[in-house]
Amino acid sequence: MARRGTYSNVLVIGDLHAPFTKKGYLEHCKAVYKKYKCNKVIFIGDLIDNHYSSYHEQDPDGYSAGQELDRAISHIQKWYKAFPKAFVTIGNHDAIICRKAFSAGLSNRWIRDYDEVLGTPNWLFDEHFIVDDVYYVHGTGSSGFKAAYNRAVNWNQSVVQGHLHTECSIMWKVDRHRRIFAMQVGCGVNDKSYAMAYAKNFTKKYIVSCGVVLNNGTLPILEPMSL
Repeated sequence: MARRGTYSNVLVIGDLHAPFTKKGYLEHCKAVYKKYKCNKVIFIGDLIDNHYSSYHEQDPDGYSAGQELDRAISHIQKWYKAFPKAFVTIGNHDAIICRKAFSAGLSNRWIRDYDEVLGTPNWLFDEHFIVDDVYYVHGTGSSGFKAAYNRAVNWNQSVVQGHLHTECSIMWKVDRHRRIFAMQVGCGVNDKSYAMAYAKNFTKKYIVSCGVVLNNGTLPILEPMSL
């Protein structure tokens, strides 16, 4: 809870899918953080893509497992330098390795923590976070234009989520006693990368954006990146 006279201003960073992140997205997020005087950072999940182990078709001419992970770690280190303290919601792509280990019958005790693998000891990883009574979650399992809104209405709580690369919106629900919002934050993905080839025939196109939630969870704003 913010102290009297101070505000909690949260920067929300969209899916990165490192190393397949949009060029310039880091600089965009740093500028937004400064513009709104943010003092908290939340990555909304899918920090890394894990294309080499994806449930989508894998490009046989792409990076090997080791090459992709090395590049992802190198990329994430730039974000860690920019934002040394952050919350990170765990996305479905982040969890691919754990899911496959589970399917193979391996105990979680054989799996290293995300912060250890990525070299981000001051980042806190979890399935979701509640900050200023706003629920931040990656969004796995939801789809459609009103995905975040439907979740907010069902839970009767403001919700911020990512996961849907082609959706970027804020919707409100207001009644006689309360108002809540739903933010679909967009993403930070390079849609021209081979890892995103599965989406090349989508009717909707990716929207590169980040968001902020200002004034102790009461004012959501989206900041799309200039093309």
